[in-house]
Amino acid sequence: MYSDKVMDHFQHPRNVGEIEGASGVGTVGNAKCGDIMRIFLDIDDETHIIRDCKFKTFGCGAAVATSSMATEMVKGKTIEEAMQVTNKAVMEALDGLPPVKVHCSLLAEEAIHAALWDYAEKHGIVIEGLEKPKSDIHEGEEDEEY
Repeated sequence: MYSDKVMDHFQHPRNVGEIEGASGVGTVGNAKCGDIMRIFLDIDDETHIIRDCKFKTFGCGAAVATSSMATEMVKGKTIEEAMQVTNKAVMEALDGLPPVKVHCSLLAEEAIHAALWDYAEKHGIVIEGLEKPKSDIHEGEEDEEY
């Protein structure tokens, strides 16, 4: 059902915690399943390189695993490179997710974008391609069965 990588990131999550005085913090959730993900970024203001990334997630094993993998994927990257981390890239890095857990990878992508949005707002900058995040990844969608 779950790949070895998903199980490893669930059982041994990387980068759990908070960053005091974070450059950007993004919190997103999924009201339908109850998952909540918060990503903290420490970004160098001159180089725009993400020096550190941590997360706190309340949710299922797939939510924890996607949070863990997403933090690994953006750490050491520039803001522009972090913008390229999509839910598909997170799923591929984890060797896939069951179809009913794909929304967890969407949460990871949206949490990164929400943290980058927070950073951009604090610094009065525009990050190309970044849109204002939704607090719930299903905001504006029709009700659908999971």
